[in-house]
Amino acid sequence: MGGETAIEQEARLIILRELHAQSNRSMTSSAVRNFLLNDFLINRSRGWVEDQFEFLAERKAVRITAAGSVKIATITPRGLEHLALQTFISGVDSPSEPVL
Repeated sequence: MGGETAIEQEARLIILRELHAQSNRSMTSSAVRNFLLNDFLINRSRGWVEDQFEFLAERKAVRITAAGSVKIATITPRGLEHLALQTFISGVDSPSEPVL
């Protein structure tokens, strides 16, 4: 596994965890980008974050809504199941302990 893949897998888990932490279970790509940078020092573009949203959406872990020039990701039941260690999503790190 290359370094970029490890960062992507970790970032996808971080994204799911942070979506779960939000009262509306949603965040914009800009907000996620800032969160990754400020809290985890993962400095990537908004486009990169949106690519991670797409990866998660293809695996039914999030739903994406376009809002102008940004995208909004909302965690789905499958994403919650991954956080609860009830299912495994390939390409996404698993939490060490159930989040739910």
